[in-house]
Amino acid sequence: MNKIPGGSVMSVLKLQFIYFVLLVLVFDLGTSEGQSHQISFKPGEIWPDDSGVHINAHGGGFLFYGGVYYWFGEHKEPGRSNRAEAGVHVYASSDLYNWEDKGIAFAVVEDTTSLIRKGTVIERPKVIYNKKTEKFIMWFHHELYGQGYDAALTGVAIADEITGPYEYVESLRPHAEIWPQNFLEEQKNAEYNEEMMSDSDYRTNAIREGYYTVRDFEGGQMSRDMTLFVDDDGTAYHIAATEENYTLMISELNEEYTGFTERWIRLLPGGHNEAPAIFKKDGIYYMIMSGATGWTPNAARSAKAGNMFGPWKSLGNPARGTVEQVSTTFESQSTFILRVEGKEDAFIYMGDRWRPNNHIDGRYIWLPIEFEENRPVIRWHDEWDLSVFN
Repeated sequence: MNKIPGGSVMSVLKLQFIYFVLLVLVFDLGTSEGQSHQISFKPGEIWPDDSGVHINAHGGGFLFYGGVYYWFGEHKEPGRSNRAEAGVHVYASSDLYNWEDKGIAFAVVEDTTSLIRKGTVIERPKVIYNKKTEKFIMWFHHELYGQGYDAALTGVAIADEITGPYEYVESLRPHAEIWPQNFLEEQKNAEYNEEMMSDSDYRTNAIREGYYTVRDFEGGQMSRDMTLFVDDDGTAYHIAATEENYTLMISELNEEYTGFTERWIRLLPGGHNEAPAIFKKDGIYYMIMSGATGWTPNAARSAKAGNMFGPWKSLGNPARGTVEQVSTTFESQSTFILRVEGKEDAFIYMGDRWRPNNHIDGRYIWLPIEFEENRPVIRWHDEWDLSVFN
């Protein structure tokens, strides 16, 4: 047995200690750089990002680009209202379980004369990529500072890189002086008795027939909860709640995805729908949306069509489970439906469980979409992973 020279014992111990520290650091780096060791989805639980902080991207939209998923969402501040104090947050993931914080993609500004000043409302951001212009386009529901939800605008921003920074372009109400394609001549010329609008039966029928469409014809249609969809042929669509949230509209975007063409329709008029999320399977378009009950969850609705411009057929509530689960869509509101890359007919329902008294604590409800009798169905899972699609 060899003897260790005098004083070398301490040197060896120091080397062993340094080696141990290095191992800890390497392991820590491996778990923090986008790898938080998540191997499943746990709907409704705290979802830590690569730094261990709950993901801050509410009302989110998703884009798969360059082999990576990107999650864009509303950045919330603790103890604040639901106004934008930072802007739109973005995260990146290669597996959908573990997310790396990429910072603020679209930032509000301190300039009080700007439409995107700090404290304005920026909700439900969605990003799509334009292959022709090689630009990333972000649309969002935009309400002006200090005006509550009266403005009902949709805003657009553009970037060269997917994580930003996104440059603000404009906000507007779509389709000023343009009638929807599914609006009849007699609807365009209809006159409404304002005094009769206080009568519930008259009001319901007037809204269904186009009261708000006519009212907002000159200035453009209201646009609140929204999503985007890019079809197989590259045509992009903007789907939003309009007419005081009583109706949805589907609008075709221009070739640059930065504005609207003249093609649009009213969808499910008078149905009081919002929070649209859309996907396509086997040539059929499916949409899941919610009722309009503020931050309180309600029963989801669904519909399908063979063409984006309809006709659309209502399919009822896609949720399956207990009465409480079905009536509140598992305490969530739809925001997006994601197609999982590399898997056939694999779609994820993505919803928000809002916390109106503490917005930053909002939770994410992701559930696999199943199909029964040619209609989308979602069921609760305490925990699940992508193997369900195998």
